[in-house]
Amino acid sequence: MREPTAELQRESLLLRILWMVLFTLIWQLAELLLGAVVLLQLGYRLFYGAPSASLLGFGDSLCQYLAQIGRFGTFNSDEKPWPFADWPTPRAAEGETAHSVPPAPHPVRDEEPKL
Repeated sequence: MREPTAELQRESLLLRILWMVLFTLIWQLAELLLGAVVLLQLGYRLFYGAPSASLLGFGDSLCQYLAQIGRFGTFNSDEKPWPFADWPTPRAAEGETAHSVPPAPHPVRDEEPKL
């Protein structure tokens, strides 16, 4: 007769295998999304002369997410990535300064004095 702990470990491993297969599929989609972010960022950099701040942040978060999937899949972490954990917070960029759009100036009101 099997021990209950051995049976629980086997069920736990089977469940983890299912999660790993699912996260492998998510990895493939996220990889395509990262490729799109890279191309968009390149186009933005060529057009504006500096990278987009929003794409910098999203790209860093996506890279961290892929790293979380890799750590889970290689048994370096037992914590499942998003949507079971929080989405990674983007870190400060270490490369070029992002392109920023200054706020539009307020229009000067040309009003006549009221009597």
